[in-house]
Amino acid sequence: MVEKNTTRIDKWLWAVRVYKTRSMATDACAGGKVKIDNNAVKASRRVRIGDQIQVRKGAIKYEYIVIKIAEKRMSAKIMPDYLNDITPEEELAKLKSSKVFSIQTREKGKGRPTKKERRTMDKIQGKY
Repeated sequence: MVEKNTTRIDKWLWAVRVYKTRSMATDACAGGKVKIDNNAVKASRRVRIGDQIQVRKGAIKYEYIVIKIAEKRMSAKIMPDYLNDITPEEELAKLKSSKVFSIQTREKGKGRPTKKERRTMDKIQGKY
């Protein structure tokens, strides 16, 4: 079987498990969260071997280099054969630090926080 040398970016991101569904990958491309060589791309953009892809998920910017072209979704075990993860350590540190901080939640139906409650929440979060 002849191996393809290009495919759509949304299909490739889905196949190598960067996004859970292909529609999520398409939406990310449409929202400007996916870049190839520092240029925002549409979902139909062709990806080639050697392209550097930047994907923003929340506050973290992941960076990958394409090693092989994938058309079909694969198991997580063989995924490293298709991409090289070159995400900087500072970005991965953001991921670890976000897990440490707990998110403030309020009980449903309790309404907006009072001024005193807001100040207390700000102190806890270190905004003062």
